[in-house]
Amino acid sequence: MRIRPRFFIGGGLIVLAIGYLIFSSIRTTSEYYLTVPEVAARQSVLGGQAIRVAGRVKPGNIAWDPNSLTLKFEIVPIPDVDDAGAPVKPVAATDPVSFRVVAAGEPKPDMFAPGRDVIVEGKLSPDGAIAATQVMTSCPSKYKPKQAQ
Repeated sequence: MRIRPRFFIGGGLIVLAIGYLIFSSIRTTSEYYLTVPEVAARQSVLGGQAIRVAGRVKPGNIAWDPNSLTLKFEIVPIPDVDDAGAPVKPVAATDPVSFRVVAAGEPKPDMFAPGRDVIVEGKLSPDGAIAATQVMTSCPSKYKPKQAQ
């Protein structure tokens, strides 16, 4: 029995297609999310690309329009905490970098609030705003009972 060369060529094309699909899916999901300072440092490279950014909702500048389902807010870096859970104060007093986020066409997440940690998926525009396609709130890592006063 003689195996025809076209079966080898067809099999090779199938193996190449599967390899390409695996490579492209690993490449797009290999970096789960970036932090706000990482996006600020790589802003020129990330412009126009799909990104995920983890940050904290800046209090005082949230705008929600339920008619158009448009949510506008700013995210700032999540502060570092020590072993006791208290925020670590930076040595130099500088304004933290922040990014404007505009999410249109999606409902506001239930747990969305000022000071809440969020992960924003979207594209970084040249003016430094993030056009979000999805906003996810993260739950607190520890649930603590209320302190008796």
